[in-house]
Amino acid sequence: MLKTDTRQANWRRANPVKYNAHLAVQRAVKAGDLEKQTCEVCGTKVVDAHHDQYDKPLKVRWLCRLHHTRLHHHGEDLFPIRRREK
Repeated sequence: MLKTDTRQANWRRANPVKYNAHLAVQRAVKAGDLEKQTCEVCGTKVVDAHHDQYDKPLKVRWLCRLHHTRLHHHGEDLFPIRRREK
């Protein structure tokens, strides 16, 4: 359990499912099991992982910080999402 009282530590305590999903992505990227993609909106290489469902921690969308922030603040209708075909 986290013993500090920082904003980040408080968020982790309040959101354990989200925090565990973030950790799962970090571990998978580091192990080479998950590869970062470019932002699905603008194509930039510096990206964040976005979870649509935290119960599927390795199913993420890759968005740059600008588009990730806009998605959280304004919703998906703000910009068209390019779906990757696999």
